[in-house]
Amino acid sequence: MALLLPLLVRAAGGLRAAGQGGGGSSSSSSSSSSSAMEELATEKEAEESHRQDSVSLLTFILLLTLTILTIWLFKHRRVRFLHETGLAMIYGLIVGVILRYGTPSTSGHDKPFSCSQEDRPFTTLLVNVSGKFFEYTLKGEISPGKIHNVEQNDMLRKVTFDPEVFFNILLPPIIFHAGYSLKKRHFFRNLGSILAYAFLGTAVSCFIIGNLMYGVVKLMKLVGQLSDKFYYTDCLLFGAIISATDPVTVLAIFNELHADVDLYALLFGESVLNDAVAIVLSSSIVAYQPTGENTHAFDAAAFFKSVGVFLGIFSGSFMMGAVTGVVTALVTKFTKLHCFPLLETALFFLMSWSTFLLAEACGFTGVVAVLFCGITQAHYTYNNLSVESRSRTKQLFEVLHFLAENFIFSYMGLALFTFQKHIFSPVFIIGAFIAIFLGRAAHVYPLSFLLNLGRRHKISWNFQHMMMFSGLRGAMAFALAIRDTATYSHQMMFSTTLLIVFFTVWIVGGGTTPMLSWLNIRVGVDPDQDPPPTNDSFQVLQGDGLDSERKNRTKQESAWLFRLWYSFDHNYLKPILTHSGPPLTTTLPSWCGLIARCLTSPQVYDNQEQLREEDSDFILNDGDLTVTYGDTTITANGSSGPHTATTSLDGRRTKSSSEEALERDLGAAEQEVTSRGTRLVFPLEDNA
Repeated sequence: MALLLPLLVRAAGGLRAAGQGGGGSSSSSSSSSSSAMEELATEKEAEESHRQDSVSLLTFILLLTLTILTIWLFKHRRVRFLHETGLAMIYGLIVGVILRYGTPSTSGHDKPFSCSQEDRPFTTLLVNVSGKFFEYTLKGEISPGKIHNVEQNDMLRKVTFDPEVFFNILLPPIIFHAGYSLKKRHFFRNLGSILAYAFLGTAVSCFIIGNLMYGVVKLMKLVGQLSDKFYYTDCLLFGAIISATDPVTVLAIFNELHADVDLYALLFGESVLNDAVAIVLSSSIVAYQPTGENTHAFDAAAFFKSVGVFLGIFSGSFMMGAVTGVVTALVTKFTKLHCFPLLETALFFLMSWSTFLLAEACGFTGVVAVLFCGITQAHYTYNNLSVESRSRTKQLFEVLHFLAENFIFSYMGLALFTFQKHIFSPVFIIGAFIAIFLGRAAHVYPLSFLLNLGRRHKISWNFQHMMMFSGLRGAMAFALAIRDTATYSHQMMFSTTLLIVFFTVWIVGGGTTPMLSWLNIRVGVDPDQDPPPTNDSFQVLQGDGLDSERKNRTKQESAWLFRLWYSFDHNYLKPILTHSGPPLTTTLPSWCGLIARCLTSPQVYDNQEQLREEDSDFILNDGDLTVTYGDTTITANGSSGPHTATTSLDGRRTKSSSEEALERDLGAAEQEVTSRGTRLVFPLEDNA
């Protein structure tokens, strides 16, 4: 809403009101000369503003360029004590110091005016300056005590971005890439545990941190270090913000060292869903509005309303992301866009990004929507893309993710010196570190104990310690904190969040490699290889084939939910949405023949060999049974390595030519092999 204020402003640049000179022609000449001077000054200011915009963007580009070159040097020298994100923060800090203390103040035009007749602020002001109207937009509230501390450096103003830039431009490629590059096999194998950590664990962490910080706030009030209002809901909001983990440093080192795939899946899956839960949880806390005079007291109706808001936002965002992914899959399947890879890649990019904006415009959460859009696109749309588009989309979002993430971390370093509303409280900061440590411990250890009661592949103590250690805070916590810094409490929360991100990225991220060694977590693991046959991760059965068959049947029944979903997905969804899977004419009833023929693409009939299901490896079938006979691994369906023997489920064993060659090589060692017995090995899934 615009408000027209007939203010006569005398700017420092020398603007003068009309009518100060004499009358007649001299007054007219003076007025025209003054108008020309004003136009010239306005053009110069616009040119200077454009130059400063270019310099500010160039600053960030040079920061990213310097970060990339240093990353190359670190990788070349195999330096792992500092990750690229920590490096970007250091460079941001250096540039922030230079901008803060090395550039002079360039603006002195700020002058307060009073609008006492208005009882609320307006988003837009039209100001009459000597007969010319200028538009001013609302930037935020300034406390009376800081009215003279407004930033006078135009350059520092330029490098301070609108928080919406982070949410609408920088976050979507980061979150989408997380879903699009998801390793589905290990993610779904540990899906139950990941959901427990992401949903229940994040909620537990939020409430523990929030309640502990409320105690800290009460302590600050007692010792006189609290100068403004800080409510219980503010503490809960801080708990939700700081519960958003982002172990990008740890995961990068895990990926480089090929650390244990299950640990990687647990950390990666938790961090991906944890960001989505944290942002929806923060929205629910903001929506908590009790009735009555005390708007910050506990109210049961308001609490359940917030729970409903949480469930509604999350489920609506999930559906919106999944539907957008399905629509993209149908468009790429039933059109010939694959003949034009450039158009195909452009459409894929726009549909994926628009999911975030569509969800935000509809009142949902774009982070959740774009995450599940990425998962859906990877599962369905990716199969419909041309070979060139598959490579392009993977590389495009990988580059965007890299640049956006390093840009955010560079800006974090810059914001420590350029942000004008910092409030650093030593008591609050120390209390926050203690609360985060206790919240993470309550998040990991009790949940792991409960999950291990139902898991056959236990989450070992060294895994739990590593998960506890890897609770870094990063881009999501920063973006949530900077989104609202209007009040005293939110400014203190933002400053504290910034310090916590610095500490976890530098200290925790730098100690990842020594921690892996100290906890004896295996590295150099093939991500497509199952864990080794240990007592914790595998069950070794002795006995004949009939007992083994019964135990195999038990294993199959224990995974019935996953088998049901993937059977439905493979037989119906994949053929409808992609060019893979069995023809619908063989899976749908005969009376659906017309629909089946319309929805099944010709490629399905042409391909005699269906595409392999990458994420069906965790479903236990007969072919997953392996028999270890000495040094020879034998599968129940006859497939094995170079030395193969076929073993049926009733225990009968047939020799092959490769086994005969093995016997000739081993000679008399066969009796030693026989004495070892036959071990039936079952890869176990997480059913938690």
